[in-house]
Amino acid sequence: MVNFLFVFGIVASGVFYFVFKTRQFRTSHMFPIRKKMYASLAGTALGALLIFFGINQLLIFDGTLTYIVSAIFILFGGYVAIFNFNAQKHYKQFVAEERELNKADVN
Repeated sequence: MVNFLFVFGIVASGVFYFVFKTRQFRTSHMFPIRKKMYASLAGTALGALLIFFGINQLLIFDGTLTYIVSAIFILFGGYVAIFNFNAQKHYKQFVAEERELNKADVN
């Protein structure tokens, strides 16, 4: 049952990564801050995928090499998720300002 939760987490974070990457590519070039925010959201989902995958491997396999590789996945995934989450928080505060600036350019 626990393995099912981690597989669900892997699939869900993969889907979120795909959604946010697609939003990043489909966002107009007039909104560079929004593109960066979507890129950082995708990076957060990728970090979550790495964490879930590392924990899932710990549950399935047993051995020293598995522990080492899983630890690398979990630590790198944590770093990627935290870095991109902080970047997303930074970019999010400028999205409304960017929208207002581009609205003034259109008129």
